Amino acid sequence: MPESQIKGPFTRLKEKTIGRLPKRHETAVLDSYLKTAPNPQTTLDIFQGEWTSRLPEPLAQCQAGTIELFDDGRIKWLASEIGGVTGKSVLELGPLEGGHTYMLAQLGTAEITAVEANTRAFLKCLIVKELLNLQRTRFLCGDCIEYLRQAGPNFEVGVASGVLYHMQNPVELIALLAQRCTRHLFLWTHYYDQAIISASKINAPRFNFSQPAEYAGFKHTLYRQEYQKALEWNGFCGGSAPLSNWLSRDDLVRCLQYFGFTDLRFNFDEPTHPNGPALAVIASRR
Repeated sequence: MPESQIKGPFTRLKEKTIGRLPKRHETAVLDSYLKTAPNPQTTLDIFQGEWTSRLPEPLAQCQAGTIELFDDGRIKWLASEIGGVTGKSVLELGPLEGGHTYMLAQLGTAEITAVEANTRAFLKCLIVKELLNLQRTRFLCGDCIEYLRQAGPNFEVGVASGVLYHMQNPVELIALLAQRCTRHLFLWTHYYDQAIISASKINAPRFNFSQPAEYAGFKHTLYRQEYQKALEWNGFCGGSAPLSNWLSRDDLVRCLQYFGFTDLRFNFDEPTHPNGPALAVIASRR
């Protein structure tokens, strides 16, 4: 029998499978391949239009986001207030695109463990880690609450910038961080202020419910916030549910003190922040 007439099972399967694929599907599959030499911009373009941060040198000329999260005064303030981070172990929650991770690494941390629940943000962190050659840094893909609920190592410094106000139970997060962060905890967060938020045409519609709550003996009030149209953007970087709960400033302060942080330092207090009142706090144990 001529070779051209011999068709094994693999050949028949291949022909049958290809015959079922519409042309547009074949094209979509091939669109995932690059035909150019490797370069940073094509790597960043995997998430084109979704980047938030402006990247540092040597990537400053690349097209990404615009916000200076890789040169953030909040992290500089943290380092200056706690005597630097050189040689310290750091737990970072919600690294987003690795901007603060990069700064902490540049400042000489011994190790950084960064936990990110948003899978697209996690992959962007891996891109940044590779492009900027971040050392002594480990990005973990998963929920930070579930991570903290499990047994694990302690850290000298905890960093949770832009995380607390995305939580369903923000007090639980602070309580869990208090168990794992032995010396300092840095938070940047929005907080609820009725007079300010109710006067905002943008923010007022996002808040329509509050309720008393208690966690580990700490009594407080939760103010429900709904993401609404923000959920329609691929670059969304909020919480894992359609809504979250905010604390008032007073409850935030009392909560930190209740769970053992007696030394509180505040900065970057922005009552008129467009997305709601916000502040940064370094909570330390004496």
